[in-house]
Amino acid sequence: MSRVRVLVVDDSATMRGLISASLRRDPEIEVVGSAGDPLEARAAIKALDPDVITLDVEMPNMNGIDFLERLMRLRPMPVVMVSTLTQRGAEITLEALEIGAVDCVGKPVGAHAGDGFDRLAEKVKAAARARVRTTGDRQPTATRRDFRGGEGMLVALGASTGGVEALITVLSAFPANCPPTVITQHMPANFTTSFAARLDRICAPKVQEAHDGAPLSEGMVYLAPGGERHLKVAGHRHLTCQLVAEDPVSGHRPSVDVLFHSVAATGRPAVGAILTGMGKDGADGLLAMRQAGARTFGQDEASCVVYGMPRAAYGLGAVEREAPLDAIGGLILDACESLSRVN
Repeated sequence: MSRVRVLVVDDSATMRGLISASLRRDPEIEVVGSAGDPLEARAAIKALDPDVITLDVEMPNMNGIDFLERLMRLRPMPVVMVSTLTQRGAEITLEALEIGAVDCVGKPVGAHAGDGFDRLAEKVKAAARARVRTTGDRQPTATRRDFRGGEGMLVALGASTGGVEALITVLSAFPANCPPTVITQHMPANFTTSFAARLDRICAPKVQEAHDGAPLSEGMVYLAPGGERHLKVAGHRHLTCQLVAEDPVSGHRPSVDVLFHSVAATGRPAVGAILTGMGKDGADGLLAMRQAGARTFGQDEASCVVYGMPRAAYGLGAVEREAPLDAIGGLILDACESLSRVN
C-alpha cells in the first residue's frame, strides 16, 4: 500500500518542522514538501501532487480561508486545518470546515509543543480516504418542521470527522421546541465554545456548550466541551448534564460511547443518531441505547465524509436504519413523536 503524501503549509518554519516531524514518525505517511504561504503552496501542489494538505489558517499573501475556497473550487483535495487554540482560530477553522476542510487540529503550545500533534497522523490518513466536498457539493439544507411530541423525550447525537456540516444539517431541521438534545462531537478544546455559538446563531433551538448540572429542557441543545471531560446524562425524574474527568473511552474524551451509554441508563424514551466520523466511538453506546428501547439511526455511506463510526455501529446491529444526512433530522423528530404516543 502506498504511503499518504502530505504537503505542510504554515507561515512558521518552526511549526512546519514540528508538523513534519510528527507526521514522519508514521511509516504510512510521506511528507513530500512544505510551504510558507498559499502562493508557495499553489506551486508545490502543482509540482508535488500531494494526497493531503495541512493548512494554517492565518498566513501572509492570502489567508487560509481564501486559499481553501479557491482550492475547493479549482482542485478539490483533502485538507486538515492546523489552528491556534484561540477564539479567532476556532471561528476561522469552523468556517474552513464548512467550506470543505476534512478535519482540524489545534496547534500545541508551551514546552511540550513537539508532542502536541498526537492525533495528527491519524487525522491525515483518514482525510486521505475521505469524501471531499467541492464548493458546489454541499449538503442540502434540511427542511425545518414542527414537533408535536410529548414530554420526556431525549435525543443524543455523536459525530467526528465531517461533523460540523453534519450537525448543522441535522439541527437545521429541529424546531424551537425540539426535545432536549445532547451531542458529543470530537473537536479540540476551546473550539466547542465557538461551535456552540455558531449553531445557536443558525438553528431554531437554543444551543449551548454543556456545563455540569445544566438541566435538560425542551428546546435546548447541549454540546460536550472539548478537552478533558466526558458528557453524560444524569438523573431520573429530572435529567441534567454531567461532566466527568474520566479516562478516554474508544480513544476519545469526550466520547460518544460514554454519552450514549448514559442515555441508555436513564430508562427514558430516547432517539440516537451516529454521524460521519473515523473510528468506532459510539457504536457500543448506540447498541446499548437500542437494546434499552431507543430508536437509532446512522448516516449512510454516500453522505458521510468518513464512513467509519456509522459503519461500526451498523456492523454491531446498533443502527435501526441508515439514511442520508438531510433526512436524519426529520427521522429523529418522527421517532420522538412515535415514542411519545407509545409512552
